[in-house]
Amino acid sequence: MKALRKFLDKIEPAFEEGGKLERLYPLYEATDTFLFTTDDVTKVEPHVRDSMDVKRIMTLVVYALAPCIFMAMWNTGYQANLAMQAMGIPEASGLRGALLTALVGYDPNSFVANLVHGAFYFIPIYIVSVAVGGFWEVLFGIVRKEDVNEGLLVSSMIFPLSLPPTIPLWQVALGISFGVVVAKEIFGGTGRNFVNPALAGRAFLYFAYPAQNSGDAVWVVADGFTGATPLTALATTNMETGMGAINVSWAQAFLGIEPGSLGETSALACLIGAVIIAYTGVGSWRIMLSMLLGGMGFSALLWMIGSDTNPMFLMPPWWHLVVGSFAFGLVFCITDPVSATLTQTGKWFYGALAGVLTILIRVVNPAYPEGVMVAILLANVFAPLIDYFVLQANIKRRKIRNGT
Repeated sequence: MKALRKFLDKIEPAFEEGGKLERLYPLYEATDTFLFTTDDVTKVEPHVRDSMDVKRIMTLVVYALAPCIFMAMWNTGYQANLAMQAMGIPEASGLRGALLTALVGYDPNSFVANLVHGAFYFIPIYIVSVAVGGFWEVLFGIVRKEDVNEGLLVSSMIFPLSLPPTIPLWQVALGISFGVVVAKEIFGGTGRNFVNPALAGRAFLYFAYPAQNSGDAVWVVADGFTGATPLTALATTNMETGMGAINVSWAQAFLGIEPGSLGETSALACLIGAVIIAYTGVGSWRIMLSMLLGGMGFSALLWMIGSDTNPMFLMPPWWHLVVGSFAFGLVFCITDPVSATLTQTGKWFYGALAGVLTILIRVVNPAYPEGVMVAILLANVFAPLIDYFVLQANIKRRKIRNGT
């Protein structure tokens, strides 16, 4: 690392003002601060009172995402290996199939085979997300002559984890481009986006290309094979079959052993992440708790009301928590500090709104059995309004207390 530090220091003058590569300084600065802690300190009051900065915040979120990344690779490989065995396919076509057959084969009972197979799905999607998203960040940084912020570290990780494993890579590039450019950069960049960029990119893909991002088509690991997620299976069944349409147990769903988007299946992995970001203060525990209470409370109400025609009313609250992306959205998406509410009281209303909207969309609209993504984006839009009413209420109480 010392050699790398010396090399970066040696080429720095070329990127500084007046140097030959002056316009590319944001690219140099992004590389330098990503590899090493910045030397910049505050020079005027008020002074920073702890060591938390944007880089450390983003790094802690990536650490919290690690369990989801592990489950993304292992479960994706496990589901794919099960499908290959069920179809009697000894090997898959193309370079990936040849490499997998030569290295580990298709054995769902092998931990290594599942992890490696899943990595062949996840890693290309992640690389495209980072490369394309990074391109747009650096381009806007060069044009604006601003430093490139580490916010991309989190967006480029959350975005691929929200995608189906077999999504075409060109759609990954298109989705992250929409999220970074339209949802963030045109509003001024990191810290000025009013919605979560990763979710905005995911929503764009869902509505622009629903055939590859919804229904049974999200799990086409081989020709002739499709796999429905538990939510899709229940939404498309009849009242007689009901919860029997879900072919996994609650424990399996909690662990994440089920078809679904890459990193959203494991509630256990999300729970570990929740502990990390709540303990470090990176994410608001108030928002997470209020979304949990709002979602579980409203789902319990609809479950007790019931329906004669809609099988989604049959799903009890504890199932809503472990299927789909409810847990993932609750921990890693709704807690985005930029697009969330800022007031402490507002956080309770903000999280509860997202939880209620999630269940409302899931249950009442069977054509869209997920709901978390749209619910959080809607909550993002209402966040400034929630803060406004909270502040106005505080001002009114203060005036009454002071007799004015």
